[in-house]
Amino acid sequence: MLIGIDLGTTNSAVALWNNGAAQLVPNALGALLTPSAVSILPDGTTLVGAAALERMAAKDGATATSFKRFMGTDRKVRLGRKDFSAEDLSALVLMALRDDVTALTGERPTEAVITVPAYFNDRQRKATRRAGELAGLTVRRLINEPTAAALAFGLQDKAEREPFLVFDLGGGTFDVSIVEMFEGIVEVRASAGDNRLGGDDFNTALASAIKGRLDPGGKLATIDPARAQALLLQAAERARRALSDAAEGEFTVTVDGERLTTTVSTSEFEAQAEGLIRRLRDPVVRALRDSQIDAASLSEIVLVGGGTRMPVVRKAITRLFGRFPNSQVHPDHAVAMGAAIQGGLIARDGGLEEIRITDVCPFTLGIETAERTSRGQVQQGLFSPIIDRNTPVPVSRMGIYSTMAENQKQIEVSIYQGEAREVSGNVKLGTLKVPVPPRAEGEVNIEVRFSYDSSGLLEVDVEVPLTGAKHNLMIIDEEDRKAARDLDARRKALSALKHHPREEAANQALLARAERCFEEFLGDARAIIGDRTLAFTAALDSQDPRRIADAAATLAELLDMLEANPPL
Repeated sequence: MLIGIDLGTTNSAVALWNNGAAQLVPNALGALLTPSAVSILPDGTTLVGAAALERMAAKDGATATSFKRFMGTDRKVRLGRKDFSAEDLSALVLMALRDDVTALTGERPTEAVITVPAYFNDRQRKATRRAGELAGLTVRRLINEPTAAALAFGLQDKAEREPFLVFDLGGGTFDVSIVEMFEGIVEVRASAGDNRLGGDDFNTALASAIKGRLDPGGKLATIDPARAQALLLQAAERARRALSDAAEGEFTVTVDGERLTTTVSTSEFEAQAEGLIRRLRDPVVRALRDSQIDAASLSEIVLVGGGTRMPVVRKAITRLFGRFPNSQVHPDHAVAMGAAIQGGLIARDGGLEEIRITDVCPFTLGIETAERTSRGQVQQGLFSPIIDRNTPVPVSRMGIYSTMAENQKQIEVSIYQGEAREVSGNVKLGTLKVPVPPRAEGEVNIEVRFSYDSSGLLEVDVEVPLTGAKHNLMIIDEEDRKAARDLDARRKALSALKHHPREEAANQALLARAERCFEEFLGDARAIIGDRTLAFTAALDSQDPRRIADAAATLAELLDMLEANPPL
């Protein structure tokens, strides 16, 4: 059985595709959301979900929450007598969700589609996949959370629509995706986000502001600091939820039988949240800029994630876009439902035959290079992009590089993912050492081609034109490496993309036509043909399909006009 899982920072959910629709699965308590919390009791018993959350502020409970924020890192959490990584703890949550499906259907799931923030990097995605494996699940696909939400939103009416923006503010992460739906295709145009911004941060801001007023006598200082912080955050969560429906809310903590309480107002909360609200703007602006879509042309602003329930967030969104957002999809359920729909697509359910999803590369992929300064000094450790972020996938792009030393015998191609100018600020994915013939500096070139698909397969091909030598490196999850047949099919699909746009017959024909017209015409006509041809060749060199298509259409339109009405 294949299931869809929203593995969230604060809450998680599981759904399955059943009888032509996505169906959310309740847990043992009958709730559709399971808190992403794990607790170890003194006797070694493991609790997951609401039971773990209830023990968070207990004296004898060791509870971990928000561990999704540390996916892909070496950070450990000590619970009881054992250290747990974020993927270990996530695996326990995934097991609980898996068991809920078994309790409902009588069948134990073996495969899953798991959602991840669009802005998760390669390490974080691999850690999420390992968590699924630890839970006994074969992870068929990782799908970006906004993409899953868009899928759930789009299937409500299956109508074609202008580009819309998915605003996904969860407990610990914030994602923005711009999506377009047409002819049965769900196309992601751009994604951006902040992996350190979510509802939990609003709780922390509120707790920090209220603590002094709540406890002037210092009662909280007499208990364990971790327990005190847990009590404050729980109180902040309750107060924040109360402020969603009222102008004031109670902020209450009970310490060893003594009740500490104060009142917090909406205006006070908004003042504390002002810095966090400002941080919501940057990913929105980046996604709009990368997609080259104006905010006014968006058809909808779709809200996803529990954080979007906050009035302060909704007011900020309304001000930012000058309109009210769309909340017709349940913000807490959309991602899990979209994951189940993706599961139905993988299973080739008859009701989903007409739907295809196209996604984008969330981070820029490139290699480490060096450059000479104006004084002739060599600056090492610079990042040279080959596939820019938000490029539609699958994709294949090529860059050309040269040796930088006399009689250089080897070029080390180090592959990175990220946006920083210096590679030290990016994530290293792998290295390929390429022998080259010793020549004068800059005499030997290498062609580095990156080919990347939606499942995270990155294939690196390096060719030395001078010798014809070719080298290859695959960067892939180990689980995918085991599925040799599927891997071969994915590599074959990518191989069809491994050519420069200049080599495509249609582009060659258009260039040849432009050259012929340039020879036939004179004066202004010849000048404008030259300008448009130059723009077209620049677009070809960019290897950007949209830019190439626009430049080709412009050039072809000019040639059609000139040939139909030749100047005298």
